[in-house]
Amino acid sequence: MRIALGLQYDGSFYAGWQIQPHQLTLQGEVEKAIKAFVGSSHVKTLPVQTIAAGRTDAGVHALGQVIHFDSQVEREMFSWVRGVNSHLPKSIAVNWATEVSEQFSARFSASERTYIYALQAGPCRSPMMNERAGYVMLPPNSWFHVDAMREAATHLIGEYDFSSFRSSECQSKTPVKTMYSIDIISEEPWLYFRIRGNAFLHHMVRNLVGTFLMIGREKRKPEWMAEVLAAKDRQMAAPTFMPDGLYLVKIAYPQEFAIPEPWLKNSWLPDSVTGV
Repeated sequence: MRIALGLQYDGSFYAGWQIQPHQLTLQGEVEKAIKAFVGSSHVKTLPVQTIAAGRTDAGVHALGQVIHFDSQVEREMFSWVRGVNSHLPKSIAVNWATEVSEQFSARFSASERTYIYALQAGPCRSPMMNERAGYVMLPPNSWFHVDAMREAATHLIGEYDFSSFRSSECQSKTPVKTMYSIDIISEEPWLYFRIRGNAFLHHMVRNLVGTFLMIGREKRKPEWMAEVLAAKDRQMAAPTFMPDGLYLVKIAYPQEFAIPEPWLKNSWLPDSVTGV
Protein backbone atom coordinates (compact mmCIF):
# COMPACT_ATOMS: atom_id res chain seq x y z
CA MET A 1 0.00 0.00 0.00
CA ARG A 2 1.10 3.60 -0.62
CA ILE A 3 0.90 5.94 2.37
CA ALA A 4 1.04 9.73 2.37
CA LEU A 5 2.00 11.60 5.53
CA GLY A 6 1.66 15.28 6.44
CA LEU A 7 4.68 16.58 8.36
CA GLN A 8 5.64 19.58 10.41
CA TYR A 9 9.22 20.17 11.50
CA ASP A 10 11.69 22.60 12.93
CA GLY A 11 14.54 22.51 10.43
CA SER A 12 17.03 24.32 12.67
CA PHE A 13 18.82 21.15 13.69
CA TYR A 14 19.11 19.54 10.27
CA ALA A 15 21.22 19.71 7.11
CA GLY A 16 18.03 19.88 5.07
CA TRP A 17 15.45 17.28 4.01
CA GLN A 18 17.51 15.07 1.70
CA ILE A 19 19.71 12.30 3.10
CA GLN A 20 23.43 13.21 3.00
CA PRO A 21 26.43 11.18 4.16
CA HIS A 22 27.51 11.89 7.76
CA GLN A 23 24.79 14.56 8.18
CA LEU A 24 21.67 14.73 10.34
CA THR A 25 18.77 15.09 7.90
CA LEU A 26 15.00 15.16 8.14
CA GLN A 27 14.56 12.38 5.59
CA GLY A 28 16.98 10.21 7.54
CA GLU A 29 15.09 10.71 10.81
CA VAL A 30 11.67 10.14 9.22
CA GLU A 31 12.73 6.97 7.42
CA LYS A 32 14.37 5.67 10.58
CA ALA A 33 11.11 6.26 12.51
CA ILE A 34 8.99 4.50 9.85
CA LYS A 35 11.35 1.51 9.86
CA ALA A 36 11.19 1.32 13.65
CA PHE A 37 7.38 1.35 13.55
CA VAL A 38 6.88 -1.26 10.83
CA GLY A 39 9.71 -3.39 12.19
CA SER A 40 7.66 -4.24 15.26
CA SER A 41 5.25 -6.18 13.04
CA HIS A 42 7.85 -8.92 12.27
CA VAL A 43 6.76 -8.72 8.62
CA LYS A 44 9.34 -8.76 5.88
CA THR A 45 9.01 -5.32 4.32
CA LEU A 46 10.41 -3.45 1.36
CA PRO A 47 13.10 -0.87 2.12
CA VAL A 48 11.49 2.39 3.25
CA GLN A 49 12.13 5.18 0.76
CA THR A 50 10.26 8.45 1.21
CA ILE A 51 9.53 10.98 -1.53
CA ALA A 52 8.87 14.55 -0.39
CA ALA A 53 6.93 17.33 -2.07
CA GLY A 54 9.76 19.78 -1.39
CA ARG A 55 13.39 19.07 -0.45
CA THR A 56 13.81 21.92 2.03
CA ASP A 57 17.29 23.36 2.69
CA ALA A 58 19.27 23.34 5.91
CA GLY A 59 17.55 25.48 8.54
CA VAL A 60 14.23 25.67 6.66
CA HIS A 61 11.01 24.67 8.45
CA ALA A 62 7.74 23.06 7.33
CA LEU A 63 4.13 23.32 8.42
CA GLY A 64 2.68 21.41 5.47
CA GLN A 65 5.28 19.05 4.05
CA VAL A 66 3.83 15.99 2.30
CA ILE A 67 5.69 12.73 1.72
CA HIS A 68 4.79 9.28 0.45
CA PHE A 69 6.25 5.78 0.72
CA ASP A 70 5.25 2.21 -0.07
CA SER A 71 4.77 -0.43 2.62
CA GLN A 72 3.65 -4.05 2.84
CA VAL A 73 2.44 -3.41 6.39
CA GLU A 74 -1.25 -2.55 6.77
CA ARG A 75 -2.31 -0.37 9.68
CA GLU A 76 -5.13 2.00 10.52
CA MET A 77 -4.26 5.51 9.40
CA PHE A 78 -4.20 6.90 12.93
CA SER A 79 -1.85 4.06 13.91
CA TRP A 80 0.62 5.36 11.33
CA VAL A 81 0.41 8.83 12.91
CA ARG A 82 0.78 7.63 16.49
CA GLY A 83 3.31 4.91 15.70
CA VAL A 84 5.71 6.95 13.58
CA ASN A 85 5.48 9.90 15.99
CA SER A 86 6.53 7.65 18.87
CA HIS A 87 9.90 7.15 17.14
CA LEU A 88 10.47 10.73 15.95
CA PRO A 89 12.46 13.46 17.74
CA LYS A 90 10.44 16.36 19.17
CA SER A 91 11.47 18.59 16.27
CA ILE A 92 9.43 16.50 13.78
CA ALA A 93 5.75 15.49 13.88
CA VAL A 94 3.36 13.58 11.66
CA ASN A 95 0.00 15.40 11.57
CA TRP A 96 -2.00 13.01 9.38
CA ALA A 97 -1.76 9.83 7.32
CA THR A 98 -3.85 8.62 4.40
CA GLU A 99 -3.72 5.75 1.94
CA VAL A 100 -3.28 6.90 -1.66
CA SER A 101 -3.27 5.26 -5.08
CA GLU A 102 -0.07 4.09 -6.72
CA GLN A 103 -0.48 6.97 -9.18
CA PHE A 104 0.12 9.50 -6.40
CA SER A 105 3.54 11.12 -5.99
CA ALA A 106 4.11 13.66 -3.23
CA ARG A 107 6.50 15.45 -5.56
CA PHE A 108 5.22 15.02 -9.10
CA SER A 109 1.47 15.11 -8.38
CA ALA A 110 1.74 18.50 -6.64
CA SER A 111 0.14 21.35 -8.57
CA GLU A 112 1.45 24.20 -6.43
CA ARG A 113 3.51 25.01 -3.36
CA THR A 114 3.25 27.88 -0.86
CA TYR A 115 6.13 29.24 1.20
CA ILE A 116 6.03 31.91 3.89
CA TYR A 117 9.07 33.91 4.97
CA ALA A 118 8.71 35.50 8.42
CA LEU A 119 10.95 38.49 9.09
CA GLN A 120 11.41 40.52 12.25
CA ALA A 121 12.88 44.01 11.86
CA GLY A 122 13.84 46.77 14.24
CA PRO A 123 16.69 48.10 16.37
CA CYS A 124 17.17 44.79 18.21
CA ARG A 125 16.33 41.16 17.49
CA SER A 126 14.23 38.90 19.68
CA PRO A 127 16.14 35.93 21.14
CA MET A 128 12.79 34.10 21.36
CA MET A 129 12.71 33.99 17.56
CA ASN A 130 16.24 32.64 17.16
CA GLU A 131 16.25 30.33 14.10
CA ARG A 132 12.46 30.75 13.79
CA ALA A 133 12.46 34.04 11.86
CA GLY A 134 14.77 36.14 9.77
CA TYR A 135 16.00 39.48 11.09
CA VAL A 136 16.96 42.87 9.67
CA MET A 137 18.28 45.70 11.83
CA LEU A 138 16.40 48.95 11.27
CA PRO A 139 16.82 52.23 13.18
CA PRO A 140 14.00 53.24 15.58
CA ASN A 141 10.88 54.70 13.95
CA SER A 142 11.78 53.43 10.49
CA TRP A 143 10.17 50.76 8.33
CA PHE A 144 10.33 49.21 4.89
CA HIS A 145 8.83 50.81 1.79
CA VAL A 146 6.17 48.10 1.57
CA ASP A 147 4.31 49.56 -1.41
CA ALA A 148 7.53 49.53 -3.43
CA MET A 149 8.02 45.82 -2.69
CA ARG A 150 4.43 45.08 -3.67
CA GLU A 151 4.95 46.93 -6.93
CA ALA A 152 8.11 44.91 -7.54
CA ALA A 153 6.20 41.68 -6.91
CA THR A 154 3.90 42.34 -9.87
CA HIS A 155 6.84 41.81 -12.22
CA LEU A 156 7.19 38.19 -11.07
CA ILE A 157 3.64 36.93 -11.55
CA GLY A 158 3.37 34.50 -14.44
CA GLU A 159 5.65 31.99 -16.16
CA TYR A 160 9.27 33.10 -16.36
CA ASP A 161 12.85 31.90 -16.41
CA PHE A 162 13.95 32.46 -12.81
CA SER A 163 17.68 31.81 -13.40
CA SER A 164 18.54 35.08 -11.63
CA PHE A 165 17.20 33.57 -8.39
CA ARG A 166 18.65 30.09 -8.86
CA SER A 167 21.44 28.55 -6.80
CA SER A 168 24.42 27.17 -8.68
CA GLU A 169 23.72 23.85 -6.91
CA CYS A 170 20.14 23.65 -8.23
CA GLN A 171 19.26 20.29 -9.81
CA SER A 172 15.99 21.34 -11.43
CA LYS A 173 15.70 20.36 -15.09
CA THR A 174 14.41 23.82 -16.02
CA PRO A 175 14.59 27.32 -14.51
CA VAL A 176 11.14 28.13 -15.92
CA LYS A 177 8.54 28.26 -13.16
CA THR A 178 5.09 29.82 -12.76
CA MET A 179 4.44 32.29 -9.95
CA TYR A 180 0.76 32.51 -8.98
CA SER A 181 0.80 35.09 -6.20
CA ILE A 182 3.12 37.02 -3.89
CA ASP A 183 1.60 38.68 -0.83
CA ILE A 184 3.65 41.01 1.35
CA ILE A 185 2.04 41.46 4.75
CA SER A 186 3.27 44.24 7.02
CA GLU A 187 2.49 43.97 10.75
CA GLU A 188 5.28 45.93 12.44
CA PRO A 189 7.72 44.76 13.72
CA TRP A 190 6.95 41.80 11.45
CA LEU A 191 7.06 41.49 7.69
CA TYR A 192 5.80 38.35 5.96
CA PHE A 193 6.24 37.17 2.37
CA ARG A 194 3.69 34.57 1.20
CA ILE A 195 4.81 33.15 -2.15
CA ARG A 196 2.78 30.64 -4.17
CA GLY A 197 3.96 28.92 -7.34
CA ASN A 198 3.89 25.66 -9.21
CA ALA A 199 7.47 24.83 -8.14
CA PHE A 200 10.62 26.52 -6.87
CA LEU A 201 14.33 26.42 -7.64
CA HIS A 202 17.04 25.80 -5.04
CA HIS A 203 17.33 28.93 -2.84
CA MET A 204 14.76 30.72 -5.03
CA VAL A 205 12.54 32.03 -2.22
CA ARG A 206 15.49 33.21 -0.13
CA ASN A 207 17.00 34.97 -3.16
CA LEU A 208 13.67 36.64 -3.88
CA VAL A 209 13.37 37.81 -0.26
CA GLY A 210 16.86 39.29 -0.31
CA THR A 211 16.02 41.15 -3.52
CA PHE A 212 12.71 42.41 -2.14
CA LEU A 213 14.49 43.77 0.94
CA MET A 214 16.91 45.77 -1.23
CA ILE A 215 13.84 47.46 -2.71
CA GLY A 216 12.07 47.77 0.63
CA ARG A 217 15.08 49.56 2.11
CA GLU A 218 15.05 51.90 -0.91
CA LYS A 219 18.44 50.81 -2.16
CA ARG A 220 16.79 49.93 -5.48
CA LYS A 221 13.65 50.97 -7.37
CA PRO A 222 10.71 48.56 -7.85
CA GLU A 223 11.44 48.21 -11.58
CA TRP A 224 14.84 46.74 -10.69
CA MET A 225 13.03 43.45 -10.00
CA ALA A 226 12.00 43.24 -13.67
CA GLU A 227 15.58 43.96 -14.75
CA VAL A 228 16.96 41.23 -12.50
CA LEU A 229 14.39 38.73 -13.77
CA ALA A 230 15.09 39.53 -17.43
CA ALA A 231 18.87 39.26 -16.96
CA LYS A 232 18.69 35.51 -16.13
CA ASP A 233 21.92 36.07 -14.22
CA ARG A 234 22.33 35.10 -10.55
CA GLN A 235 24.90 37.87 -10.07
CA MET A 236 22.20 40.49 -10.68
CA ALA A 237 20.03 39.58 -7.67
CA ALA A 238 20.70 40.20 -3.98
CA PRO A 239 22.70 37.73 -1.87
CA THR A 240 20.86 34.67 -0.57
CA PHE A 241 18.97 35.63 2.59
CA MET A 242 19.16 33.58 5.80
CA PRO A 243 17.06 30.37 5.99
CA ASP A 244 15.73 30.93 9.53
CA GLY A 245 12.34 32.42 8.64
CA LEU A 246 11.41 30.19 5.71
CA TYR A 247 8.44 27.80 6.06
CA LEU A 248 7.02 25.34 3.55
CA VAL A 249 3.37 25.92 4.39
CA LYS A 250 1.16 24.11 1.90
CA ILE A 251 1.26 21.69 -1.03
CA ALA A 252 -1.79 21.57 -3.31
CA TYR A 253 -2.86 18.45 -5.21
CA PRO A 254 -5.68 17.56 -7.60
CA GLN A 255 -8.88 16.74 -5.68
CA GLU A 256 -8.86 13.13 -6.93
CA PHE A 257 -6.08 12.30 -4.46
CA ALA A 258 -8.05 13.65 -1.43
CA ILE A 259 -4.93 14.91 0.36
CA PRO A 260 -5.80 16.53 3.72
CA GLU A 261 -5.22 20.22 4.33
CA PRO A 262 -2.19 21.09 6.51
CA TRP A 263 -2.69 21.92 10.18
CA LEU A 264 -1.75 25.59 10.40
CA LYS A 265 -3.49 26.83 13.52
CA ASN A 266 -0.92 25.12 15.75
CA SER A 267 1.92 27.33 14.44
CA TRP A 268 3.05 30.67 15.84
CA LEU A 269 2.37 32.40 12.51
CA PRO A 270 -0.76 34.60 12.52
CA ASP A 271 -3.92 33.36 10.77
CA SER A 272 -3.82 36.48 8.59
CA VAL A 273 -0.50 35.22 7.20
CA THR A 274 -1.15 31.49 6.86
CA GLY A 275 -4.57 32.13 5.34
CA VAL A 276 -6.42 29.86 7.82
